[in-house]
Formats: sequence, structure tokens, C-alpha cells
Amino acid sequence: MHEAHREVRPWRMIERRESRRIHVGNVPVGGGAPIAVQSMTNTPTPDVKATVDQIRQLEEAGADIVRVSCPDEDSTAALAQIVKSVSVPLVADIHFHYKRGIEAAKAGAACLRINPGNIGSMDRVKDVVSAARDHGCSIRIGVNGGSLERHLLEKYGEPCPEAMVESALDHARILDDLDFREYKISVKASDVFLTVAAYAALAEATDAPLHLGVTEAGGLRIGSVKSAIGMGNLLWAGIGDTIRVSLSADPVEEIKVGFDILKSLGLRTRGVNIIACPSCARQGFDVIRTVETLEERLAHISEPISLSIIGCVVNGPGEAMFTDLGFTGGGKGAGKMYVSGKPDHNVTNEEMVDHIVGLVERRAEQMRAAKEAAE
Repeated sequence: MHEAHREVRPWRMIERRESRRIHVGNVPVGGGAPIAVQSMTNTPTPDVKATVDQIRQLEEAGADIVRVSCPDEDSTAALAQIVKSVSVPLVADIHFHYKRGIEAAKAGAACLRINPGNIGSMDRVKDVVSAARDHGCSIRIGVNGGSLERHLLEKYGEPCPEAMVESALDHARILDDLDFREYKISVKASDVFLTVAAYAALAEATDAPLHLGVTEAGGLRIGSVKSAIGMGNLLWAGIGDTIRVSLSADPVEEIKVGFDILKSLGLRTRGVNIIACPSCARQGFDVIRTVETLEERLAHISEPISLSIIGCVVNGPGEAMFTDLGFTGGGKGAGKMYVSGKPDHNVTNEEMVDHIVGLVERRAEQMRAAKEAAE
């Protein structure tokens, strides 16, 4: 969407919550930085080749940050090799063993996902925090509705927003007392209502950056829907500095859905944003198949380009006014191509897909060249 159009529509503007800025490697998180999109590998971490291959796929899809499980010494040893083979910053997933956190920090992790209150004595916590500080490592405190501390479950009776926030703040207080402020917090649950309520309360209680997620959301379809509802509510309210869409699916799909959520709210603009009608009997071409083909053939484009694909002239011209490129179905096997919101030329249905791909690729090349010239 053209920025000029957004400026005159205040009802489209999202005022983001003010949070302090930390860094996950070279990626700024919070403090007004772009909302980072992350995923997690599901390959065995000691299998360096498989893990590196998956991380590279996630990088290509646009991942800003990738999390890697480090449950044992073999994993943290492999992490040292993996870090050297990829560009994206890696978060080491640590749960109970403090030594894995120290090893991961030394191995080059950009961030440790670890709850300081769960790893034993204060001496152990200090050792992990010292390793994080010495190696420029941030920390994510990750509270999960399914694994709350026993004393909080006894106090509140069940997982609830108050219990999740109390857990998060208890862990954060430990880091604050050690004068370690490079941390972000998540309070995920599989229940959308619990997730949103917990994050909303946490946003009021701390200035730490927040990592959003509806955990264990399910398969590709329902997981995407639940994530969009939960995180969409929070992001619309300005809450959230980094996100992960948790799907029982290929991790690359998590990145795609994450960007789709952010693009829907105008918070990120990576890649081609296709606006398309659901199709009906008025359509002048097969809209559904065309959009599927275009999504596949334009997946490699990272430049922010908007494209409208509308089956007929009822809404087509109006949608094309607000997109970089647009195609509106007409009669006799052809339709109208719009460029920068204005009708430009006719294209046959047979040539349409190849023609649109060519136009998008050329526009992307022009944008890259302009960016390089500006730098």
C-alpha cells in the first residue's frame, strides 16, 4: 500500500507500545525497531548439515531470527559449527540445565531462551548471566501456560493471565537484580483468550520487548487462524516486538504466515502482497488458480510490491488504484493491466501470468537498483 495513502487515513495507523531496545545478534528488537519474524528448527541439532540446510531455507523465506534446541552437550557443540554456517542470529533453546546455557553462549548463540528461576541456585544463574554478558548474548524469558511453576498453580488454581504475568516478572526480577537488561519476554498459551489477556497485562507491567506467540496452535490452517486472531489483536493494539507462528507444519510456513499477519496490518512489507477477490460467476478468468500460480512464482521476491488480481470490473479498478500493479478481468479472454493505480494496457488471459511475473520482477530490480544507488 502506498505510504501516501496511509498518511491521510489515521484509522489505519497503529501506535506501537514503547519498549526498550535490545539486540538479538545484529537484529534490533523493541524500541520501535521493525517487528522481527522468527521460527524454530525441527531437525536434530547434532545433525549439523540438516540443521544448517533448514536454517538457510528459513533465511531465504525471510526469517529474522531462528531458534535451535540445545538440550544436551552434543547440541551445544554442534551449535558452534552451525553459527559459522548461517547469517541469521540464532536463539539457543535452553530449559533446565544451566551448563547448556553457558555452552551455547560460548558457541555463538545470539540469545538464550531460558527462565532464570528454573535453573537452580543463584550461583548458577549468575554464571549463565555472566556468560551471556561476556559473549554479547541476550536472553528470552519464555513463560508457557502449560508449564507454569507449581506454586503459582497452587496460588491461582489454574493457568490464568495473572499467574503467567507473575511468573514472567519473577524471572525478570532476577535478571534486573543482576543488572542484566538485555532480555525480552513471552507469555504464550495454546488458548487464544489466555494468550491475549496475559500479554496485554504484561505490556502494562514492564518496558521489556515482548515476543508474541500462540503456542501449540495446531496444523497449518487452524494454527494460522488462531495465531492471526491472537497476535493480530495484540499487534493491532501496538503490542509486540517479535513474533513466532507456532505450527505443526514446515517451519518455512511459520515465516510465511508471520509475514502475512504483519503485512495485513501494514507493520511489515516484505515480498509481494497479493490482493485478490474470492472469485464468483462474474470472473473473466480463473482467479483461484491464477493467484495460486502467482504466489508460487513470486515467492522469491523480497521487495515490497502490492499486486491486485480481481476477476471483474466491479471492484477491479478500485482495488488497482491502491496497488503497484493490478489486473482486472474483462471479456473475450483478456483483461486490463494497471500500473501505479492507472489503466495501462490490455493482456490476454493466456499471457497474463507470465506478463505479471515479468512486470513484478522488473519493478523489483528497479527497487533494488534504487536502494543500492541510495546507499
